[in-house]
Amino acid sequence: MANDTPPKLTAHTWRNVTVLVAAQSILGAQLPMIFIVGGLAGQNLAPTPWLSTLPISLIVFGSMTTAPWLSVFMQNYGRRLGFVLGAISGALGALISAWGLWTDSFALFLFGSYLTGIYMSAHGFYRFAATDQAAAHQKAKAISYVLAGGLIAAIIGPELVKQTSEALFLPFLGTYLAVAALNIGGLFLFFGLKERPQNPETPLDTAESGRSRSELLSDPTILVAMICAMVSYALMNLVMTSTPLAVVGCGFGTGEAADIVRAHVIAMYAPAFVTGHLIVRFGVARIVWTGLALLALAAVVALSGVALTQFFGALILLGVGWNFAFIGATTMLAQAHGPEESGRVQGMNDALVFGLVTVASLASGTLMHTGGSAEAGWAAVNIAMVPFLTLAGGALIWIQFRPRTA
Repeated sequence: MANDTPPKLTAHTWRNVTVLVAAQSILGAQLPMIFIVGGLAGQNLAPTPWLSTLPISLIVFGSMTTAPWLSVFMQNYGRRLGFVLGAISGALGALISAWGLWTDSFALFLFGSYLTGIYMSAHGFYRFAATDQAAAHQKAKAISYVLAGGLIAAIIGPELVKQTSEALFLPFLGTYLAVAALNIGGLFLFFGLKERPQNPETPLDTAESGRSRSELLSDPTILVAMICAMVSYALMNLVMTSTPLAVVGCGFGTGEAADIVRAHVIAMYAPAFVTGHLIVRFGVARIVWTGLALLALAAVVALSGVALTQFFGALILLGVGWNFAFIGATTMLAQAHGPEESGRVQGMNDALVFGLVTVASLASGTLMHTGGSAEAGWAAVNIAMVPFLTLAGGALIWIQFRPRTA
């Protein structure tokens, strides 16, 4: 009789996954914090409302421009050093952003946001680090467990916003100081990572090891995985960035906005406890399809009205949809390349993902101020999801029905 029991993670992999789950839980709490207050603080500092989400765009742009070199850096010198560098950058970014609030300087606030993007880039590699020493059949589970740590971040982050946003004489100053503290305290976690010894004088990522970037992009599985990752993350960011502006613009308070974002982030990470098992059971393509369908349903609910229940419903569906589509796409990518290609593939993937996310976060501010009201702007944001979901769905159909000999 065949043994259908899924293989368990090795002790070595469990150790690294445990460290990364803790990092995702503690340091990762800063991302919902910044996404809740970034646009609202930007509204207070920006010379025009159209630029209110520019700070969030600079965070994502910082992540996009950092990902290629940070990925190769970690490939050559180890994950630990790269993650510590990310936490230090997150602390500096939060302190400079706080300085910008103190001095009423939008330029300083934007510079701090860019440095925060370096942390966001490092944070994005937690999921890949979980697979470094995992067997092929363990990768989906390792990715899922690490992303599940975001469930704790989803509880901690918005609660810290509620406790700190008005704690000092300047709105949101306490929030950015709390973000700096999370980074400083959390960076010591990474000394618990166990890595294979690497010699910087003989880096793994060389032109002779594995396929070139153009060859990697010509691989249909890699290309489709990147497209699905780009679309799922960009649409999640587009809607989440707009949510605090829409909620407050529709007459609710910052506390309600924080509660809605908390529900969204919980929905992003709670399914990760089972997503890896679902991928093993049903296949990665079906899970990505399910994620894209849930993202489309989130847009339908958002377009049905602007009551609190509709905001909650849309953002919860958005979170679960992102979880299935993004973890599925990440698993598809992790299974399509060798270890000697990881620096190039992962850096290229995250640069492309956060490139589109940058465009989405910039577009969110523009879309939210079209039509003359928060309701009209919110509708425009959700309608904008349609062409990108069509692109991702078309890519999945193409790879599933293309001739296998091509």
